[in-house]
Amino acid sequence: MTSSLADLVELLDLEPLEVNLFRGQSPSEGWQRVFGGQVLGQALTAAGRTVESGLAHSFHAYFLRPGAVGTPILYQVDRTRDGRSFTTRRVTAIQHGEAIFHLEASFHREERGPTHQFAMPDVPGPEGLVRWEERLKPLAERMGDRAGWFLRKRPIDIRHVTDIDPVNPTKLPPRLDVWIRVDGALPDDLALHQCMVAYASDMTLLDAAGLPHAMDAIATGYQLASLDHAMWFHQPFRADEWLLYSMESPAAAGARGFATGRLFTRDGRLVVSVVQEGLLRPAREA
Repeated sequence: MTSSLADLVELLDLEPLEVNLFRGQSPSEGWQRVFGGQVLGQALTAAGRTVESGLAHSFHAYFLRPGAVGTPILYQVDRTRDGRSFTTRRVTAIQHGEAIFHLEASFHREERGPTHQFAMPDVPGPEGLVRWEERLKPLAERMGDRAGWFLRKRPIDIRHVTDIDPVNPTKLPPRLDVWIRVDGALPDDLALHQCMVAYASDMTLLDAAGLPHAMDAIATGYQLASLDHAMWFHQPFRADEWLLYSMESPAAAGARGFATGRLFTRDGRLVVSVVQEGLLRPAREA
């Protein structure tokens, strides 16, 4: 396990303060607000800590306010329902006495039933593709004081199948394929693997909405932010093995971009589906 992945595992390991109340850290990493994937992963961890049996099969979340870096986040869990097959939890993330995020998660005990899925796209494998932070190095001078955050060693290894130029982009169809996996080995804890993929799912999804508008890797001229995020976990998987994250953006309008994503294992199993809407606001209107 690399040091960056070990830091992420520690970040997702919340401190219990009281029944249904947890505290998560929010380190300062040279960025103006808390990364949305961090709050997703921590909130899902908080919800799971209150469930006796079953794993998350879906969650729906709203980002209400920007999170302040360097300030701990409190996670208040509401035990909405404990059923025989399904358990529901609502989580509110709080900073400075205000809600910054809401998550509604449903957990399901394992059952058998009919199975079908969309086929995995036919794309090249991750071998031979360059890590995303390596492709960003030509942008270092333009990033200024944000360069350290963008070019840091990340806990998630992201390799782009879709050929995009992060410095001088051209307009492309709103479809994006990347391979992702955590940078090291994880314990055999499926709940942890789910939280890791929740964290990673927020890293590239809105990028698909920027492709038709030739947005560069740092979204020069735009204000970007996640507004809502939903995930469905269909089958077990490992976040420390390669997953193909296949994304597309069916629409963008009203300064909002809409994107969907599917995650496939190397052997073609569809294991996760994702939907997100994000702010896509030209900077002159910010």
